[in-house]
Amino acid sequence: MVTTPSLCRHPTFTRRTALQAGCVGILGLGMNHLAALRSAAASSPGGAAESADRPSRSVIYIFLSGGLAQHDSFDMKPEAPDHIRGEFRPIATRTPGVFICEHLPRLAERSHLWSLVRSLTHPYNEHSQGHAVMLAGRTPMPPAFNASKPMPDDWPSIAAVAGDVTQPRNNLPPAVVLPERLIHRTGRVIPGQFGGQMGPRRDPWFIDASPFNATTYGAWPEYEFHHARGGENRKDLVFQAPSLSLPEGLSGARLDRRFDLLAHVERQRRDLDAAAQIQSFDRYREAAVSLLTERRVRHAFDVLDADAGTLDRYGRNTFGWSLLMARRLVESGVNLVQVNLGNNESWDTHGNAFPNLRDFLFPPTDRALSALLDDLHESGRLESTLIVMAGEFGRTPKISGLPQHYKLPGRDHWGAVQTVFFAGGGLAGGRVVGSSDKDGGYPADNPQRPENMAATIYESLGLPRTAVWQDDLDRPHHIYHGEPIAGLV
Repeated sequence: MVTTPSLCRHPTFTRRTALQAGCVGILGLGMNHLAALRSAAASSPGGAAESADRPSRSVIYIFLSGGLAQHDSFDMKPEAPDHIRGEFRPIATRTPGVFICEHLPRLAERSHLWSLVRSLTHPYNEHSQGHAVMLAGRTPMPPAFNASKPMPDDWPSIAAVAGDVTQPRNNLPPAVVLPERLIHRTGRVIPGQFGGQMGPRRDPWFIDASPFNATTYGAWPEYEFHHARGGENRKDLVFQAPSLSLPEGLSGARLDRRFDLLAHVERQRRDLDAAAQIQSFDRYREAAVSLLTERRVRHAFDVLDADAGTLDRYGRNTFGWSLLMARRLVESGVNLVQVNLGNNESWDTHGNAFPNLRDFLFPPTDRALSALLDDLHESGRLESTLIVMAGEFGRTPKISGLPQHYKLPGRDHWGAVQTVFFAGGGLAGGRVVGSSDKDGGYPADNPQRPENMAATIYESLGLPRTAVWQDDLDRPHHIYHGEPIAGLV
């Protein structure tokens, strides 16, 4: 179902009230929206008309919660000592002189389509802090930051900013996060992924297609695992796209006879306590109408019904389904899609790092990301779609072990340097920007900050350097806090 959280105590009318599973858009519809539904119901199955195209790019931000080890993926150090180098070996890519991990062979074949920034750095080694800076693109901690929960004064996430200031297309939400919110197995909701200072009304839209799973990790069902125990196979997990159809019996002429809904609508509207909230809620209702009536949007969510060849190319697992959904959403007109690949910090490879990466994390990522690149490239959409892939931090140069939890060693948290993956969006492929030192511990040249990554995203979305978002008191807040990464163009 399509939901957004209400994490701050505030007497507002939440989007959850407006969008409930199975009846998206019915709760809270006014006369103008009922007219739109009537028109759509009377028209051909194509649904609502598409608005005029505008020159802009979309962004898919792939977030690897837990932190990808740079030494074991895109910044290998084959000449380093064993306790730094690790077990994996580098392989040549299609780009001369660029080597990556042997367990990413599909991406190696497509290196002409992507580039790497091997020198992104920030000072934090704690998960919540790392999430906050990499999801918001702001290095300083918010003034009242709390690692245990989101706070009203958190910096707004990149997805929240994009959802607020970019122009919606085809009456769709400008920014979407899928397939789940980032929640630790303890129930702790990770800060940094919401509207923060913008307020909960401007949280990005969350598509909760993947159920909360506190016991296992990764790309289930094909690559489900436990950090300490290895492969697992739970039977109770279901990837469920949101239900976007009209409730049974509420289509065509019958819709005209359901004006009794309006009484319920008005009762709900009385919960809105300010004109600004009414205006904001009206935007949610209009998006809900589009979700109901536009066939392309419904198709974007129905990833489990894709043809067998497509499912095999992306992988029949949460990583594959999520990236396929992201591709379809940007094709339908969503400006930014954040894809959280890995529940409960799946990439947190403190121990058993090499078998877990080799057997459970790299195969579905290599397959799904390569399929996404192929489809966008072959359709001509890669030029207009920026793909960014990062985690909250990198991993330590030194391999260590926690024998009380893991049989085999791994790497700990390391904010000092990580590699960020870029593709499409008008950026050049086959490039490497910046480098880390000989041990992969610190930037050796051309260091970049989360602000530079965020600026690259905002520039790709077509936002000018002077762009601001405005709070409820109409005070402007700068969006850019750094320059886009030079050398990628």
